[in-house]
Amino acid sequence: MKLLNAFFVVIFTISAVIQYNDPDPLLWMAIYGYGALVCLLALLGKDHIVLHYAGILIFLTYALYLFFVPDGVLSWITEHDAENITGSMSEEKPWVESTREFFGLLILSFALLLNLIFRKNKNQPNLNATQ
Repeated sequence: MKLLNAFFVVIFTISAVIQYNDPDPLLWMAIYGYGALVCLLALLGKDHIVLHYAGILIFLTYALYLFFVPDGVLSWITEHDAENITGSMSEEKPWVESTREFFGLLILSFALLLNLIFRKNKNQPNLNATQ
């Protein structure tokens, strides 16, 4: 899990840095920065379980909002046939931004969830150990 957390720290830090040209840069720098920080703390063994739960709750709540917002993910799926979102954004395609943000939040949530799963397994007693 250490290697995976190191990967997440790098990816989330890069993601935070490149948000400077986003329509709402401070929000997304904070979101990706939080993900990077929690993964860094987990890598160093100094994390707290509340940080993971709080991040997952906030990220998934915001992702749910982006799913249903007008010109959001649901619109992208139903009205635009889930067309390619890797091209450039434009005013003619407002759903691209919400959809990309939605998937970013899912990736962040997945990273924090993985940490919870491995943290839980790490803290469970070994039933095969001799006493």
